[in-house]
Amino acid sequence: MATLSQARALRAVARCLQNDSMSVQLTIRGVPQHVRDELAARAASEGKSMQEFLRGELERIASRPTVAAWLESVQRRKAANRTRVSAAKIVRARERDRR
Repeated sequence: MATLSQARALRAVARCLQNDSMSVQLTIRGVPQHVRDELAARAASEGKSMQEFLRGELERIASRPTVAAWLESVQRRKAANRTRVSAAKIVRARERDRR
């Protein structure tokens, strides 16, 4: 049998777990009409509601690192591998690939 403090702890954990799985609502004010219209058109072209479309876009954005975080990881990787390729060599390789 659980003690009173254990029961309280279990209820607190259950509330935290419930809150983690609950979604939140966002409101964005001041969106220009032409932006709203473009987003609505994109949603419609994918056969989605505006809500479904925007939720997917937000999830996609949130799943990717920021540009700053990505650059930092590239710099760390370059420093760890001590690789250095000149800009001229990169351009030559790119031009060879285009032929």
